[in-house]
Amino acid sequence: MTTPSTAGALAGIQVLDLSRVLAGPWCTQILADLGADVVKVERPGVGDDTRHWGPPFLQDADGHDTPQASYFTACNRNKRSVTIDMATEDGQQLIRQLALQADVLVENFKVGGLAQYGLDYASLTALNPRLIYCSVTGFGQDGPYAERAGYDLMVQAMTGLMDITGRSDGEPGGGPLRVGVAVIDLFTGVYASTAVLAALHARQHSGRGQHIDMALLDVGMAMLANQAAGFLATGVAPTRQGNSHPSLVPYQDFPTQDGAMLLAIGNEGQFARFCAAAGQPQWAQDPRFASNRLRVQHRQELIPAMETVTRTRSTAEWIALLQDKAVPCGPINDVAQAFGDAQVQARSLRVELPRWPVGSSGDGIAQIAGVASPLRLSEHPPVLHRAPPALGQHTDEVLAELGLNAMHIAQLRSRGVV
Repeated sequence: MTTPSTAGALAGIQVLDLSRVLAGPWCTQILADLGADVVKVERPGVGDDTRHWGPPFLQDADGHDTPQASYFTACNRNKRSVTIDMATEDGQQLIRQLALQADVLVENFKVGGLAQYGLDYASLTALNPRLIYCSVTGFGQDGPYAERAGYDLMVQAMTGLMDITGRSDGEPGGGPLRVGVAVIDLFTGVYASTAVLAALHARQHSGRGQHIDMALLDVGMAMLANQAAGFLATGVAPTRQGNSHPSLVPYQDFPTQDGAMLLAIGNEGQFARFCAAAGQPQWAQDPRFASNRLRVQHRQELIPAMETVTRTRSTAEWIALLQDKAVPCGPINDVAQAFGDAQVQARSLRVELPRWPVGSSGDGIAQIAGVASPLRLSEHPPVLHRAPPALGQHTDEVLAELGLNAMHIAQLRSRGVV
């Protein structure tokens, strides 16, 4: 058995992060978790917008709120924070120096927004032809909407994702609904990190970097997945149907004696085993329910009958009854219950990252809780070694690596450049 590396699969890769809020930072956090050295550039005195998106806020050792919103910590661990005012010529020159050393640059300014500073793809790739430059925008680098600002909620609405999420119009609480997290931002970050890894691999052969054009709109349309495929095959737009599935039955939430549970039955064997365990073996033989296709057609007859039966036991009793029969069944947890789940705890999905050096932030925060990376590599697992940084925590360190001495850094700071 080999010993896993502690360096990370992307050790030696330098990433310059000019992005803010969620999609870009989610991408660079994935790269940082995999071992890349990510330098995050923020505005002096202000920082990333999400540092202020609260409540909730982080708490100090005494349990008091600090000015630091918890939102920022979701997507900025394992990074070094540098404050640079890119509106100044000296600031622009510092970023060019960082870009000369970088393998990857990620930004999410409006289309053309960095050209005024000479920090666009054309300008920086002329200085560093090996640079992989990833631009994240709402609508892409071309097309009639290219110059519009794009936000996750707006794109959820535009792509139809909201229209297929939520309960039907005729039901209580019916109507379009946003997903509970900014899922298009998050998926865009994941797709962007995949594109960066592909570009790094391609560079090994070509010796050149390239421009990556990531758009929230493109990702939102791609995420429609089977719903888009169904529309393209039939020309019929899918509709909202709450927690039920358009192509599988039974595959939804069901009421229980003390709340609700989730059944996710995907084949005939699972349905037959559920029916036997529920004391209704005749359902599996009923000509209306004998196949998934038939169950979809007769959904309105099967589901009410099932609900009558599921109300006779508690959620825990149903789970205990079905878990050893290979029938997918589970509770509908809130987030607190999810973190308390035995499997979540066994997988160590909650992590505590110390601020280092302790007290370096000056905000009284010694450590920050987060969610572990879901990437499990046997040889090069993610290494979580830095808590989300305080604003400008690593400015002196990173600038010293560029060759600036303490006096020069002090002069830049006195002029508000850093």
